Amino acid sequence: MTRNDEIAYLLLRLTLGANLFLHGFARLIGDHSVFAAYMEKQMHNAPLPGFLVHFVAVVLPWCEGAVGLLMFLGLWTSLALIAGSLLMLTLQIGTCLAENWDVAGGQLIYVLLFFVLLTYYERNRWSIDRYWEARTGAEKVQT
Repeated sequence: MTRNDEIAYLLLRLTLGANLFLHGFARLIGDHSVFAAYMEKQMHNAPLPGFLVHFVAVVLPWCEGAVGLLMFLGLWTSLALIAGSLLMLTLQIGTCLAENWDVAGGQLIYVLLFFVLLTYYERNRWSIDRYWEARTGAEKVQT
């Protein structure tokens, strides 16, 4: 029988995973130079070298897409949640250095959602991870 907390976990994981995946995917299929210019404009007050801001603008969509897809599938979920948390930490540092407090506040919602998903990871029943655990556990019992 499915418990409501497992369904709630699944829905939160799917929603956040889809959000991140589509962030990255939209930036990858769109005009990447527009996104890079936006990032550079947002970070113009930050005491960071331009090449670093540009590097993050190039890598960020790939990171968002990968983390989001893994979360959506429930594949290597724990690793994806940790990677997503570290990604948000990186973005928080840059955003705070740029003194863009509105964006930093919005990013904290993502930080909280990653915290919730990582804290309640044992409720991640509906995932490829759990399917593989069940299969490999059943195979070990048979041998």
